[in-house]
Amino acid sequence: MKIVYMGTPDFAVPALETLINSRHEVTAVFTQPDKPKGRKMILTPPDVKVCAQKHGVKVYQPASMRSEEAVNAVKELAPDVIVVAAYGQILPQSVLEIPKYGCVNIHGSLLPKYRGAAPIQQAVLNGDKVTGLTTMLMDIGLDTGDILLTAETEIGENETSGELFDRLAQMGGELILNTLDALENGTVVPKKQDESKAVHTSKIDKSMCPIDFSKSADEVHDLVRGLNPWPVATAVIGGKKMKIYSTAVVDKNGEPGKILSLAPFVIACGEKAVEIKELQPEGKKRMTAQAFLLGHKLNIGDTIS
Repeated sequence: MKIVYMGTPDFAVPALETLINSRHEVTAVFTQPDKPKGRKMILTPPDVKVCAQKHGVKVYQPASMRSEEAVNAVKELAPDVIVVAAYGQILPQSVLEIPKYGCVNIHGSLLPKYRGAAPIQQAVLNGDKVTGLTTMLMDIGLDTGDILLTAETEIGENETSGELFDRLAQMGGELILNTLDALENGTVVPKKQDESKAVHTSKIDKSMCPIDFSKSADEVHDLVRGLNPWPVATAVIGGKKMKIYSTAVVDKNGEPGKILSLAPFVIACGEKAVEIKELQPEGKKRMTAQAFLLGHKLNIGDTIS
């Protein structure tokens, strides 16, 4: 098949590389415009652009896929299929109807659960035990298209969003190859999504970071995992705000927010407790809780908020 690939972040790179190294022909890549990043605001290309250029694939970076120029560019490429993975733009009907086999999206959940911006993080935040990927035929709705194939995976009890993100990205390559084969061979029957089971997600933001220790230890642990690597859960320890990177559920009880133990560093929750394993004080490097406690005087019974 002649493929036009549309994607932007690192999540979309493994599937692109898999397609480039397959029997299919990736004729072009569409990705978001370069953006300034870091403290020095250096103009930085998206990960997908870097990958495409490494393999000599032509790159387009339209500000909007609704522009006449962008639509005409896709028409001239005349793809058999458009593959989309975390592109960051909604495709208009004029683009959706171009390829013979349609536009196939690689989505980071088992649809119709977790449509929207943050399906991977939401699965971890909710303490789900299983998640996966879905390939679907895109329509003008947000993740509402017919399902083609799915791939399931278990979520580890201590797995972070970042770790799950990386695993699902790798799984995307095999799933999209299987999907394209099935489309080409006519062996897949698109399946309508059950709207009654649809769950929508919104973007993750920093307002979610403060830990509420009145919640159960499982909920606190899931928040920490779900917000790692960004924007990272926070707590106030010894009067100073800390980023909390890693925790574990402990079968102890006490007044929520109170320190139950210093070695290990255990904080009581509304139900059970959590051990804080890794943290980062403001202006300092990420460290183990024990390394932090060596230089900070805390006592059992002190309150963490």
